[in-house]
Amino acid sequence: MKKDTTRRTWLRQCTLLGLAVAAPGLRAASPARHAPVILVLGDSLSAEYGLTRGKGWVALLEQQLVQEKIGATVVNASISGDTTSGGRSRLPALIKRHAPDIVILELGANDALRGLPLSMTRDNLTAMARSSREAGARVVVVGMQMPPNYGRKYAEDFHAVFTGVAQDQQAALVPFLLKGVADVPNAEANFQADRIHPKESAHPTMLANVWPALKPLLR
Repeated sequence: MKKDTTRRTWLRQCTLLGLAVAAPGLRAASPARHAPVILVLGDSLSAEYGLTRGKGWVALLEQQLVQEKIGATVVNASISGDTTSGGRSRLPALIKRHAPDIVILELGANDALRGLPLSMTRDNLTAMARSSREAGARVVVVGMQMPPNYGRKYAEDFHAVFTGVAQDQQAALVPFLLKGVADVPNAEANFQADRIHPKESAHPTMLANVWPALKPLLR
């Protein structure tokens, strides 16, 4: 009896001290797996502008994660009309609050619409990607393209900003968020009356563009 009592006391002490060595016949429990936090920092394309809540591509991403049985939390910090400057100023507080494992940067379109210098867009995206990485998060850069009426050279230079930042910052890249939406025949049918914001029916395609870049980071 004394021997059994001594053994129980020893096992209880091991548990309290958190020792890795298990007693004969016992198996240590595996630590709980951390559920990654995905932070989406975007503009109206991610903020469900003009849509019923829960119908945008970010909400569809949450559903996709459930279907794929991937335990992850999505934080949508997108604001309609936001620029890369706005995102850059908001990001530090968001990182501090949510401690994201993955940061999706979907910003830049409003920079172009407002005629802001491409160098500013590049600097802001670079700063956001770098600060996210320094905080321990992996980064997805979501690329955009401008319509032909902006001029071929400007369109090429604008698109190159996203690819360049992704390469320099070792980030995953979504080449074009609106691929299959804005670059198809009769593309106007995919947009709301303002011809800027995609309809609800286009958002599954937008998610399909993001998913191949995001999924490998969730493994």
